[in-house]
Amino acid sequence: MPDDRLIVALDVPNALAGLDLAGKLGASVNFYKIGLGMLTGGGLALANELKDEHGKRIFLDMKLFDIGATIEAAVRGLAQFDLDFLTVHGDPHVVRAAMEGASGSRLKILGVSILTSLDRADLDANCIKPGDIHDITLERAAKALEAGADGVIASPQEAAKIRALPEAKGRLIVTPGVRPTGADLGDQKRIATPAQAITEGADHIVVGRPIWQAPNPSEAAKAILAELP
Repeated sequence: MPDDRLIVALDVPNALAGLDLAGKLGASVNFYKIGLGMLTGGGLALANELKDEHGKRIFLDMKLFDIGATIEAAVRGLAQFDLDFLTVHGDPHVVRAAMEGASGSRLKILGVSILTSLDRADLDANCIKPGDIHDITLERAAKALEAGADGVIASPQEAAKIRALPEAKGRLIVTPGVRPTGADLGDQKRIATPAQAITEGADHIVVGRPIWQAPNPSEAAKAILAELP
């Protein structure tokens, strides 16, 4: 039985490349993330094919943000595909609308706190209030959960503190910014190893480049799974 704690990010150019990678990974991986980068390259078609024909679980990483009515309509449309996870920005009005749009489906809504590629200088440039980035992430995660989100996206550094929140009981924590021991950091600034992320309270880890850039993606995925406690 595959370990669904590992979600592989299919951050490849198009659906054909994604299907090829999924074929290489085979039974070693059961959960895939499809993001905005592949939306115009057949991402939704790939999501449906992996789900319906290969029995895989799908995390649609769209990070939706808009007025409530638009979010509700968008999520209701996506919920018909019977996918597993969908990201929206963690602003309470967005989360509430997304939960309404997903009602009656099995789609889990995950709120994005602070993107793992951002640091305090980025927050300053975006006119986000002063303060420690970890504290702001924790506050945003709490607000998303209070608004009803099924879970949150947060860096491994914040996972333990989020897990300790009363609002986080029974909710999901999904952590990107995970790099296996010895891997290149890429554009991520707030990272951890797979084992650290799970130990700190994450339910799922998201890994992309260290797997799909590896000479043998299946072996890379198995090595990451072997790291998990």
